[in-house]
Amino acid sequence: MVEEEKSLRARRGDGQLDGHDDAERLNAVEIQLDQCWDLLRQRRALQEAGRSPDQAALRPASEVEDYLS
Repeated sequence: MVEEEKSLRARRGDGQLDGHDDAERLNAVEIQLDQCWDLLRQRRALQEAGRSPDQAALRPASEVEDYLS
């Protein structure tokens, strides 16, 4: 997914995205990657707290996308 995101971002930067479908795909990949990174952070935090990383759960895109950095 990371490679696909890089490719789509590069094409967007060059003005070469093929319309609405590619823009939607880039958005979907970005959301899925955000969810994956969130899950990884949850697992690490649980492990550091002495709990099982298996307790981590995939959060909905609406929740992950509303994070503030």
